[in-house]
Amino acid sequence: MPLTKEKKATIFSTFGGAATNTGSIEGQIALITERITQISGHLQQNKKDFSTHRGLMKLVGERKSLLNYLQKHNLTGYRQLIEKLGLRK
Repeated sequence: MPLTKEKKATIFSTFGGAATNTGSIEGQIALITERITQISGHLQQNKKDFSTHRGLMKLVGERKSLLNYLQKHNLTGYRQLIEKLGLRK
């Protein structure tokens, strides 16, 4: 199930500062994290869906590279985002 426009707008307003600020790194990471959680739920029910699993791995790699970029350029923002999203337990 794809994300609706309203859900994307709330994600970007929460993490990116404004709903129209779709280019912010924090908003992009939060959006990818939401998609990862949806796909993970799908894969728990459909264990043999290997093409979706490949897409999930691509999203995880993309999120990792964005997190590395954010860590290098804005360490305090990185730490706040990790805490908000509940990553790196």
